[in-house]
Amino acid sequence: MNEQPVNIPSSADIARAAERIRDVVRRTPVMRVAAGELDVPVPVTLKLEFLQHTGSFKVRGAANTLALLRVAERGAPTAGVCCASGGNHGAAVAWAARAANLPATVFVPDFSPKAKTDIIESLGARLRRVEGFYADALAASRDHARREGAFHVDAYDAPQTVAGQGTLGLELAEQVPEGQPVLVGCGGGGLYAGVALALDGRNRVIAAEPSSAPSLTAALEAGEPVDVEVGGIALDSLGARRAGRIATAVGLSLGTKTLTVADEDIAAAQALLYQRLRIVAEPGGATALAALLAHPEDFPDGATVVVSGANATPPSSTGR
Repeated sequence: MNEQPVNIPSSADIARAAERIRDVVRRTPVMRVAAGELDVPVPVTLKLEFLQHTGSFKVRGAANTLALLRVAERGAPTAGVCCASGGNHGAAVAWAARAANLPATVFVPDFSPKAKTDIIESLGARLRRVEGFYADALAASRDHARREGAFHVDAYDAPQTVAGQGTLGLELAEQVPEGQPVLVGCGGGGLYAGVALALDGRNRVIAAEPSSAPSLTAALEAGEPVDVEVGGIALDSLGARRAGRIATAVGLSLGTKTLTVADEDIAAAQALLYQRLRIVAEPGGATALAALLAHPEDFPDGATVVVSGANATPPSSTGR
């Protein structure tokens, strides 16, 4: 069976998303860190997206999706919305649904950490744990949508989600120099695709993945999304078994380079952020910095690193 063409959001779609959610999401700041302060001999600019509502960029895509849903449905489905998530997307959907006065049901794999599931429930969403991985939670959410008439809010492979995440890239275009590489953590690829589309060649965007969950790396090598084995310490946030079709198409068209990092590098980056800057980042939120620390030779003039994902306890003092 032939797949439908990939619907990639345009620059205009991202600009409209920014206007649509401007009064809803936070414009997050950047922090400029001097060479040597983070154990690399170049300056680093940190995009502090962990200061976003619910601690991650996921609110951008969720808010844009629900805003468009209200227009399309002239309100919204009475059955509300549903989603699958390792935690952060679920918290974002719960937050956006509460703001829109909609019921939300969030399906999470049974390993999702309490720090994230507590946020989801505190925002009034119904939490449903599913045995297995993110893919199993996704199947359960889609089944719920079919049975109940709820709207499934995709985590990373719908144009409205990617356009919402792209609003972070529009902010970066006003905050960092043209030509400076931008590192983003990558699971299914929604943030990577959105930022790359928004920056539109102004800055090179590099996707950083755990070596234990290299879904976009595998997709770009194969020329299409493929299933990979997933695991590791960032599984709850960067644990998509298959990269999105949008991210894959964007990566192939741009010739994007990915960088993979080991769990110990991610843990070291997490600890370093806390030791030097008192930033508490979850493993997925520290993966982009881990890529810079592991591959400093690729960034001789420095880089911008997106830090997103604050739903964790402070790390131990071990690490780099």
